[in-house]
Amino acid sequence: MINFTHFSHFRLRGFSETRVLKHLFFMIVMFIYTLILCANLLLIVVICKSRSLHEPMYIFPCSLFVNELFGSTGFFPLLLVQILSDSHTVSVPLCFLQIFCVHSYVNVELFILAVISYDRYLAICYPLQYNSLMTFKKVAVLIAVSWLTSFFNVVCTVSLNSTLQLCGNIIDNIYCNNYSIVKLACSDTTINTIYGIVLLMITVIAPLILILYTYMRILKVCFSGSKETRQKAVSTCTPHLASLLNFAFGICIEFIQSRLNMSGVPSLLSVFLSVYLMTCQPILNPVMYGLKMSKIFNICISLFCSKALIIQLNR
Repeated sequence: MINFTHFSHFRLRGFSETRVLKHLFFMIVMFIYTLILCANLLLIVVICKSRSLHEPMYIFPCSLFVNELFGSTGFFPLLLVQILSDSHTVSVPLCFLQIFCVHSYVNVELFILAVISYDRYLAICYPLQYNSLMTFKKVAVLIAVSWLTSFFNVVCTVSLNSTLQLCGNIIDNIYCNNYSIVKLACSDTTINTIYGIVLLMITVIAPLILILYTYMRILKVCFSGSKETRQKAVSTCTPHLASLLNFAFGICIEFIQSRLNMSGVPSLLSVFLSVYLMTCQPILNPVMYGLKMSKIFNICISLFCSKALIIQLNR
């Protein structure tokens, strides 16, 4: 039985079939990472700078955009280094840092999506009492609880994994994740399993129950309300629903890929599925919220239009 401390690095085996096209993959991933950074930073700046957007329905998505930057920064730089590497090895501390960033990102995303559904529920079902029910103090508390709870949960996960005795250091993926480390263990993982179940209840089941409940109530109000109420509900809930469904799809892909034998899947498809969760969600959120929320969209358009006019005038 080999102790974890005897390993100085892990080897990522998911890159074994991508060496021929590594420069093409590097350019594609770099483009995606740059797009994610620019899109999310733009919306964060727009929401922070525009006082008309200092409302809960914009502040919560802003927290999502910050989370996209956090998760992407914990994922893509190491991925870019590994694409160009010939050995595809990652040091133990760096691997666990990536696990912390990726899993914290997933936790925060679920909590914030649940908070947004609660906010939409109050806005649609209790429009007259909304301002008194969703105060700025409550907004700050909900965001802080979402982030701090997620960080605490993942720190506990990483701490438990660091005590495991491992029988190998080869990870069958293109990045470090929690389950890949647990699969390498040759010591008792009962505590990890129990904590994993508890964590699943807290970070996945509880938010999903809240989201399901709020949307049942929203649908009830929509069906019994006026056409104007239904239109308002559709316009405000569409970005959230699209983000939620895409994220749930990404979670399902990650769960299936990490726990089932994917040896029969083409290597390029396997690589795409591995990065789906960390790629599509950070791109979809700014697109959906930027296009579907008219206030954000109009401010972004006016921002770019004014810059274009300045350029024309300078000529």
